[in-house]
Amino acid sequence: MHQMFQMMARYNRWANAKLYDAAQALPDAAYREERGAFFGSVHGTLNHLVVTDRIWMHRFTGDGPTHARLEERPYRDLPTLRAAREVVDERIVAWTEGLDPATLTGTFTYRPVTNPRDITQPLAPAMMHFFNHQAHHLGQVHCLLTQLAGEAPSLDLIYYQRETGDGLA
Repeated sequence: MHQMFQMMARYNRWANAKLYDAAQALPDAAYREERGAFFGSVHGTLNHLVVTDRIWMHRFTGDGPTHARLEERPYRDLPTLRAAREVVDERIVAWTEGLDPATLTGTFTYRPVTNPRDITQPLAPAMMHFFNHQAHHLGQVHCLLTQLAGEAPSLDLIYYQRETGDGLA
């Protein structure tokens, strides 16, 4: 399980880089255009992913930046947002690489942003949610990019594995 989470962290970093490259090719007005996605635009959805990844990493580790609202948009421009995304991705990769089997089979306690009360649950299923949440919103960004630019890079996990060899050995 440990190796799977490590691979998912690296995959997420790879997928983010591809989507940010595609987003950079958009005119700013298109990048910010409200398109009916849950967080509105490419800009809103990419901000949401940074916010929620920070929230989860704070829950998992007890430190690092966090946010009080899921819809926060702390970054106004794409270059600054991308720099923050890269920092978060490196943090996720480093954290998963440092996990040990005992930690993965343990529990952790956190307070949800939307319903503040203590929740204690096993770590591994929460990590599955964490990576699934990323894939969910990366898929939304992919759809928005396809609508706006006519195409978006393929984010299939198997393409990541073929390109990098990660998970194939």
